[in-house]
Amino acid sequence: MTVPRAIAALVTTAALSLLAGCGSPPATPPSPTSPPAPSASTSAHALSQVTSPQPATSGRTVTAASARPTKVLVIVEENHTASSALRGMPYLASMAKRYGYTSSRAVAHPSLPNYLALAGGSTFGVTDDRSPASHRIEGPSVFDRAIAAHRSAKTYAEAMPAPCFLSATDRYAVKHNPWAYFSDPVSRAHCRKFDVPSGTAARGPLRSDVNAGRLPEVGMLVPDICHDAHDCSLGTADDWLRQWLRVVLAARDYRSGRLAIVVTFDEDDTTGSNHVLTTVISPYTSHVVGSAPYTHYSLTRYLAEIAGAPPLRAASTAPSLRAAFHI
Repeated sequence: MTVPRAIAALVTTAALSLLAGCGSPPATPPSPTSPPAPSASTSAHALSQVTSPQPATSGRTVTAASARPTKVLVIVEENHTASSALRGMPYLASMAKRYGYTSSRAVAHPSLPNYLALAGGSTFGVTDDRSPASHRIEGPSVFDRAIAAHRSAKTYAEAMPAPCFLSATDRYAVKHNPWAYFSDPVSRAHCRKFDVPSGTAARGPLRSDVNAGRLPEVGMLVPDICHDAHDCSLGTADDWLRQWLRVVLAARDYRSGRLAIVVTFDEDDTTGSNHVLTTVISPYTSHVVGSAPYTHYSLTRYLAEIAGAPPLRAASTAPSLRAAFHI
């Protein structure tokens, strides 16, 4: 498969050499006691700071009956190119190396239209970051579609003061919480019930759901504006991500093979062609570099596939992440 010109231009030779010599993942999930070994040809340039994956990523108890994940947790970071994320987030880069990643295209600037695209398959003509009071989006989100299909959906927003909070605070950016913009009565009722504060990696609604093995089929974790690298460094965001992924990867949903995790960025910093790092972590994904022309709508499509619902709007024609990443 030919690597798209935009990916070749953005993701440096050093970053791509991360996965040189990688083959297709095995037909069955990786062994519980033997996680995939790093490629021998790992570059020492853009990923010179990459650390070994943490112990929580090993010791999986995946059964052969688990053909692919039935749940997904999406985590969205902010405002960096794919190459800068690989350089500045060594933990995330190590996950990309071990599991899989691609340089996918964000669909707009600034933030809000990208989040609406992820949740709704369209930017809905939005070109700014104004609040839900200014943008009342009609029709269902992918979260609503999941619930209508008798699947579960939930958004966990860090620093949000109350469920489905419609205004920004010092650390909570409502523009990063897309469910809050879908204004149909059914969608708003869903949002009030299932769009909740995340808490911390130590305690709170997300940690409780992780511990109980009851993560939703379609889930999103929205960091606050420091931990998403909007107002703080990539290193700070990487440390926050490490704390959460250690918890999630050691817990029942992931260890049983039910859960895939997708970490992406809303947009680049406007210095590139708006291609961002999208990392896919699952027990069935090993040393994959996705080369299709993926966009945010590709992730929206995958969320719909997990939800058992038709893809929304522009997501219906986007290439899915499912086949290439074995999710």
